[in-house]
Amino acid sequence: MARRILGRRILAATSLAALAAAGLPASPGLAADAGVTQERLLNADKEEGNWIQHHKNFAGHRYSTLNQINAGNVKNLKVAWTMALGGIESGGIWSHGGLEGTPIVENGMMYVTDGWGSVYKIDTRGGEGKLVWKMDPKTDREWAGAVACCGVNNRGVALWGDLVVSHTLDGRLIATNKETGQVAWQRQVADPDKGETITGAPLIVKGLAISGVGGAEYGIRGWIAATDLKTEKEVWRTHTIPGKGEPGSETWKGDNNAAVSGGGSTWVTGTYDPDTDTVVWGVGNPGPDWDNAYRPGDNLYTDSTLGLDAQTGKIKWHFQHTPNDPYDYDSVSENLLVDAGGRKLAIEADRNGHAYAVDRTNGQFVWATPFVKKVTWTKGINPDTGKPFEYDPTKDVQRYNPAATPSAENKNADFCPGNMGGKNWPPTAYNPNLQYWYIPVIESCNRVTHEAMTQANLKPREFFTGGGPSQPFRITGSVTAIDVKTGKVAGKHETQFPLLGGMLATPDLVFTGEPGGGVMALDAKSLDKLWEFRTGSGVNAPPMTFTVDGKQYVAILVGLGGAWDKWFIDSTPELKNIQTGSMLYVFAL
Repeated sequence: MARRILGRRILAATSLAALAAAGLPASPGLAADAGVTQERLLNADKEEGNWIQHHKNFAGHRYSTLNQINAGNVKNLKVAWTMALGGIESGGIWSHGGLEGTPIVENGMMYVTDGWGSVYKIDTRGGEGKLVWKMDPKTDREWAGAVACCGVNNRGVALWGDLVVSHTLDGRLIATNKETGQVAWQRQVADPDKGETITGAPLIVKGLAISGVGGAEYGIRGWIAATDLKTEKEVWRTHTIPGKGEPGSETWKGDNNAAVSGGGSTWVTGTYDPDTDTVVWGVGNPGPDWDNAYRPGDNLYTDSTLGLDAQTGKIKWHFQHTPNDPYDYDSVSENLLVDAGGRKLAIEADRNGHAYAVDRTNGQFVWATPFVKKVTWTKGINPDTGKPFEYDPTKDVQRYNPAATPSAENKNADFCPGNMGGKNWPPTAYNPNLQYWYIPVIESCNRVTHEAMTQANLKPREFFTGGGPSQPFRITGSVTAIDVKTGKVAGKHETQFPLLGGMLATPDLVFTGEPGGGVMALDAKSLDKLWEFRTGSGVNAPPMTFTVDGKQYVAILVGLGGAWDKWFIDSTPELKNIQTGSMLYVFAL
């Protein structure tokens, strides 16, 4: 591994040093850059014009109080400026990269990534974008791209002190000097030799950069890991599949030693509750995906929400959504931390089509409700237990609705939502004033052909899935609003295509994009469409907003990546004509 790092992936950081060395003055009204600290991250919402965290705040709300752009004038929103980025090169099994990142903005300086993990610093002052530097990590495209399950993607950076902290698809954590664009240090966190990759943005808590991992489809054993940004060393690593004798290991049964290849990847950025010093993180599907008879038992901690001690990584509590999952319904989505109904909640829109609320102090189930139009895999969620009504704790292999479950007895199963989930990775948003939670929805069904797995099928860097999907059904989408006071659907805005890019909430607006190329703003209460702009390429990233020189902007990365055009395009044939691209769009009044 060390030889590969030194010989094949020596960093080449391209820096426009003259601009950085010029020491450009701060814009009027903006505080001097004192570096990002834990105190600033805790109070990120008070920096109204900045967006210094991946999810805007530790609670994951993706809500901005900025309201220069509002329901009364959003119809006048225009393109302020654009910037073409790189990162669309092919690699491994992928014909191109895509854009899924959230821009970070601090005092007029924007930091974005492309799919291959290059970091761009852009000066947004003066009503235009000027590239300050670009750091190219020289990601090993063939090595990592061959085991990037679901596309060449990178979801963004984090800030700490004078560092820009990012991941690469080939498993590195990189700290880049914020001023010069030169790499300060890097360390290998994940191992693509095992099928591990990293696509998520880091979460930084008290100087620890917390990383998740992708690779459940390759038979990895998932984990969450924390690196001390001062010492550059790993502080803790918590596996999401328990080792022998650890709590939860009894939920992996049978003769296949299935836990060693159990999946449970953690590829979406988590959230943090400072009151209890708890990191809340979602865990992905078990492996093999569609042969749950290979892995009898509930398969903890897959398809679960975990509460972990931020300083040690110790699991404090868990809640599992789909035990012994046979549908690829992982629970990797971000958990938003909200207070409603007198409870401290963690809310998560699960791929199984149900929105869940659990008590974030102990993981106790509170409520669940379907947010998709069609659910066929279960009759519903038991309001007493939070488990599917068909769940039988006395059985090691769950069948739920047998007609909709891929198995040796049911080789071709149709189920809803499909295996992309009622919601995939794109982040939700929450308006704390309305107490509305906005979910980017995939309204879908699909067909899975079951294949029985054996230990002989488990080979490093090869798919270990127990079958595969096909797409004989039309797939659409929606923006669905949940009233967290009641746990019920408050509204639904139908879209022609599935929503693959995520949400932004402001006091009276909701912004999102869709893979047909549209970026739109909806009324936060009624979900009526108030504005739309056609970008000409697919949107696969969430929008954000910021101010500079006293003016509000909305920014979004545009360039369809991910797995849709490889495995799901037949369900949305119109998208076959959407061209790839790599562009930053910035809008203003």
